[in-house]
Amino acid sequence: MPAVYIKTYGCQMNERDSEQVVRQLEARGYTLCHSEEEADVILLNTCSVREMAEQKAIGRMKSLSGLKKRKPGLVLGVLGCMAQRLGPELLDKLPDVDLIVGTQKFHEVADYVDRLRAEPKHDPLVDVAEQAGSQNTIREHTLEAKQVTAFVSIMQGCNMHCTFCIVPSTRGAERSRPIADIVAEVRQIAAQGIREVTLLGQIVNLYGRHEFPAVDGRSPFVQLLHAVCAVPGIERVRFTSPHPIGFKKDLVQAFRELPQLCEHVHLPMQSGSNRILKAMHRAYTVEQYLKLVDDLREARPDIGLTSDIIVGFPGETEADYLATRDAVAKADFDNAFIFRYSPRSDTPAATMEDQLSEDAKMARNQDLLALLDDIALRKNQSIVGSDVEILVEGESKNNPLRYAGRTRSNRLVLIEANPRWLGQLLNVKITSTTGFTYYAEPVLTPDTLEMTTV
Repeated sequence: MPAVYIKTYGCQMNERDSEQVVRQLEARGYTLCHSEEEADVILLNTCSVREMAEQKAIGRMKSLSGLKKRKPGLVLGVLGCMAQRLGPELLDKLPDVDLIVGTQKFHEVADYVDRLRAEPKHDPLVDVAEQAGSQNTIREHTLEAKQVTAFVSIMQGCNMHCTFCIVPSTRGAERSRPIADIVAEVRQIAAQGIREVTLLGQIVNLYGRHEFPAVDGRSPFVQLLHAVCAVPGIERVRFTSPHPIGFKKDLVQAFRELPQLCEHVHLPMQSGSNRILKAMHRAYTVEQYLKLVDDLREARPDIGLTSDIIVGFPGETEADYLATRDAVAKADFDNAFIFRYSPRSDTPAATMEDQLSEDAKMARNQDLLALLDDIALRKNQSIVGSDVEILVEGESKNNPLRYAGRTRSNRLVLIEANPRWLGQLLNVKITSTTGFTYYAEPVLTPDTLEMTTV
């Protein structure tokens, strides 16, 4: 059987898209392999959010030219956001590529691969066209044995047009799947042992705002949350990534009403300066953002809050940066991803005046990271000794003698490996932390002892 190797760059949406491609190829008789040397088909699913991600993918594909010469029948494909952005232009950079498929045509990849393999002498195949209904095509799963968590794509595209972001041009306009279709997918994977789902969308909490009406004061997204949380077998529900403007009262209330909804929100702030937020087209003020943080913590006092922040946006003065630093301290995040502003072609910010030097960006990046590390250290130490619930997901990436799980607030916890705990919700006591990773021991209860006994 022909073997396929797929490498995914970027966000969870890309991971979910890759899973769909693998599922469809496996249905055609392909097997998934774990090295390029073994493969008959190599696919790179790419990201365009930052230039570095594109350069990594281009460099990786260029390195495969030698392998293609040794294996003339090898099919090389570029999928996803970079494929969508550059289209046929990629052939100038990557002349050995056979297939270029954009973000709305993942469901066509298996057909295209079959066609290319059936024609030893072929021209490159490029498809970056838009397709109505493409949001409904990412719906099948390839689940591994003992897998207990899964991503569920609920929408595609983005209408926000932040001035630094290329996503609206690579993913298209907002398009949402019907609630009934999403719930049917969740029911299917719950029946296969999935206990936690993460709902995915570019601006996930704006789901359905153009297609579906509010009902009894609940937005389409909150209606979806209630429906998914009601699926038998689903014990945890998460979502990513939201936008602050999508957090209305009904969504904050959902954190009070839905026990399955995990107390964790990744809430991109991007800047703590109102002047910079306006230049970014973020449509909220820092005061509104911090009020939302307070509202979420009032609804769920134990909620974990993480964020994205950009430093060095064009025109960012020292005063603007200090305002961001102050807002980060007030928000008291559990963690945050700090990005140095990276110009992306065809975005308004790329041509703005007062672009900052890389040295200035790096200095602010390091200063803000130091502040976040101080906040995280204080929070981490305060958790040591407490009892928490984790969902044991599988073997630790770095230590086969430990299993990894996550708390409801999305903290990574390591425990000793015991096969009886795999896939279980387990109460543990945090014994120590090294930073953003925690070590724990099971809390001995009758249920735990039963799981421990072979």
